[in-house]
Amino acid sequence: MVGIILASHGEFANGILQSGSMIFGEQQNVAAVTLMPSEGPDDVRAKMEAAIATFENQDEVLFLVDLWGGTPFNQANNLLEAHKDKWAIVAGMNLPMVIEAYASRFSMNTAHEIAAHIIATAKDGVKVKPEELEPAEEKAAVQQQGPVGAIPPGTVLGDGKIKFALVRIDSRLLHGQVATAWTKAVQPTRIIVVSDAVSKDELRKKLIEQAAPPGVKANVVPIAKMIEVAKDPRFGNTKALLLFENPQDVVRAIEGGVDIKEVNVGSMAHSVGKVLVNKVLSMDAKDVEAFETMKKAGVKFDVRKVPNDNKDNMDALLQKAKSELGNA
Repeated sequence: MVGIILASHGEFANGILQSGSMIFGEQQNVAAVTLMPSEGPDDVRAKMEAAIATFENQDEVLFLVDLWGGTPFNQANNLLEAHKDKWAIVAGMNLPMVIEAYASRFSMNTAHEIAAHIIATAKDGVKVKPEELEPAEEKAAVQQQGPVGAIPPGTVLGDGKIKFALVRIDSRLLHGQVATAWTKAVQPTRIIVVSDAVSKDELRKKLIEQAAPPGVKANVVPIAKMIEVAKDPRFGNTKALLLFENPQDVVRAIEGGVDIKEVNVGSMAHSVGKVLVNKVLSMDAKDVEAFETMKKAGVKFDVRKVPNDNKDNMDALLQKAKSELGNA
């Protein structure tokens, strides 16, 4: 696995390391190196060398630095001189760049490959709002990506059956961990938020659609519409990431004919009447009943907040919920 050094002036590298862990999970062979006001070039170089010495594979090292030409960049560049054939530096570090680098390590084995790949994502992560402030040429490029026209009803695309890259229960729906970590891991072509409540809330719908990562369209639909979509042959080439707020909505979708075989249980917020079964999941009796209904239907569970987490045992969590609800 490629080792990654995050290097910056001040605590920026530590902060972005923490942010990346919140979104993509804890990472091995990643280290933050900081240049503090009281330190000089030799100090940051020594920190870099010490960090690299902890990596499993010291032949492949990628430096993500804050500023081209700054001291962290210069010291990384000095170290690079003896390893130009393997190591690489990318300047202008931002969070989309870091997360893309993490995700790329699943499929890319060299620092050069990852360095070349993450530049586009880092640039895509820089956006402006209101949209009219965006440079004219960039706005035109975005508009050209839109659909050319509606597909006539009855048209069969692909095999006529929508594919599910991931079906996730998350009370927060589309947020950083989903828009980056899970989208990178499962590579959907479309994100579909399935919720009767959110589909009636124009503000929440707009915010969700705007939160979609670059290159992936997000839609918000009621459960009845999702049932229709699952039977519509025009979606045969669609690889969807479905997001549900709660397990009851998943049960309704399954009972309506949506072919869901596995559910990622990611986050369920605590509220009155619910018990905490792990750090991010809270359940009440209705939640437990819905999960058991899915289990009887043959649905499997993948209990993880982010792709890097270890899977939790759903049977044990349901048993804990029933025990604590019984004592409440």
